[in-house]
Amino acid sequence: MPAVIGKLAAASLALALITASTSIASAQKKYDTGATDTEIKIGNIMPYSGPASAYGQIGRTEAAFFKMINDQGGINGRKINFISYDDGYSPPKTVEQARKLVESDEVLLIFNSLGTPPNSAIHKYMNSKKVPQLFVATGATKWNDPKDFPWTMGWQPNYQSETQIYAKYILKNMPNAKIAVLYQNDDYGKDYLKGLKDGLGAKASTMIVAEESYETTEPTVDNHIVKLKSTGADVFMNITTPKFAAQAIKKIAEIGWKPTHFLNNVSQSIGSVMKPAGFENGQDIISAAYLKDPSDPQWKDDPGMKTWREFMAKYFPEGDTLAGEPIVGYAVAQTLVQVLKQCGDNLTRENVMKEAANLKDFRTELLLPGIKINTSPTDFAPISSLQLERFKGEKWQLFGDVISADAGG
Repeated sequence: MPAVIGKLAAASLALALITASTSIASAQKKYDTGATDTEIKIGNIMPYSGPASAYGQIGRTEAAFFKMINDQGGINGRKINFISYDDGYSPPKTVEQARKLVESDEVLLIFNSLGTPPNSAIHKYMNSKKVPQLFVATGATKWNDPKDFPWTMGWQPNYQSETQIYAKYILKNMPNAKIAVLYQNDDYGKDYLKGLKDGLGAKASTMIVAEESYETTEPTVDNHIVKLKSTGADVFMNITTPKFAAQAIKKIAEIGWKPTHFLNNVSQSIGSVMKPAGFENGQDIISAAYLKDPSDPQWKDDPGMKTWREFMAKYFPEGDTLAGEPIVGYAVAQTLVQVLKQCGDNLTRENVMKEAANLKDFRTELLLPGIKINTSPTDFAPISSLQLERFKGEKWQLFGDVISADAGG
């Protein structure tokens, strides 16, 4: 009898061990819609057509980057299925594409969808669905609101911080400046304008002598430039997307206006803006950067830039290696890969956001020296530092120190 009891006890112990090991294994692997043992489904929305189509290279770079990752074995053994749709920079179309990605394609998350108005259109939807709207490609300040919108996170420095840095520079170097502003008439343009006014403080009402807004449906901003010149302003704040930025630079040269020209970071691409506008027309324009410039010879032997050039040659040979967009696409895709690596086998949407809010001094090799990515459950602004730069010859030249958003405003 004792022998029988012993056998029963051994069998029970074996069964308990099997059950325990099975539950441990299942505990180690957790999935939401869009993730399996073999695949991670990632959605993306880009303006491959329309007024902001210059940014389409970002999405194409990301597709190429994830192909490279898959060729290397994927992330923790899982291949990335990257589904990217065109919205033409039209918010109603963005809503349509987001619903398709979430409800039909059943992606784990939507990554780096581009533009302030398009992302604003799906902001509440993504949060109500509890699907990550991760590393959006827009610097609007509102993406850093973990309390009210815990499923949305930005990536690049926010627009208000950038214009606060310009305001600080103007107050120090041109305290009697008369500033004319051209801005896109949407949340993106207004966010930049607010940062400028906040940075100028009490002097904003006297220093800003003209504000002109334009619609993305306008074929050209030439008439706005002529109007702004007539105000006698000696500082021009250019808050435009690439197509209109190039037009403004050209028109200013054409009419012989010579203000100190500040150009927002989102349009400082040499390939998409400065070259089409004419290098001779862009001399001494001031902007701000957080990523290395592919046209800057100082990065010729930089290991990170060498890796990027090798990637471009192999995976995206038709891409413009003078443009900033492939740098952005590569760097933000690297950041997502880091987050997914940190997730391990817990690929729930909740854990994706948890790990995205747990980046500590992470650096993609394409960030400028001294700039790091940091997030926390109460800080959804991964990059908060910039360095001023001036256009000389056919390239941007960095000057001054890396300035954090706090110091900048």
